[in-house]
Amino acid sequence: MNSGLQAVAAFGHSLPGLVLLSLGQSLVVVCVCADLVRAVSVPRSRGRYLANTAFRTLALPSIAIMAVVVLVHAASGAWEQVAGGVFVLVSVIFRWHHGPDEDSWWTGKGTALRRWARRKLAAAGPLVAPAAA
Repeated sequence: MNSGLQAVAAFGHSLPGLVLLSLGQSLVVVCVCADLVRAVSVPRSRGRYLANTAFRTLALPSIAIMAVVVLVHAASGAWEQVAGGVFVLVSVIFRWHHGPDEDSWWTGKGTALRRWARRKLAAAGPLVAPAAA
């Protein structure tokens, strides 16, 4: 095994690594539960709005966390865990990519926030490094 993979496996099985992986898995569970609530809620209801906002907010961190979890399990040689992690990873990516987004904070206020950030960045002008003396 590669020494880098050994270090990943060793960190994944240490106490700080296990705590971080557990917290990350908890975030993924909250993301998947929000997606479930979003799927069964009535369109244009408050519950669907909150669930969709929570899912859209937590989807990218969940994808990153699951990728790290799959890497740790692959480095450890736990292939059943790798298969389960890849399934969850692909499921979250698919739901994030193909799920409807009509009831979400990101479609209304998020768009306005994005426009505001673009205006502020455009007003600041280009960042130029000072000339070397």
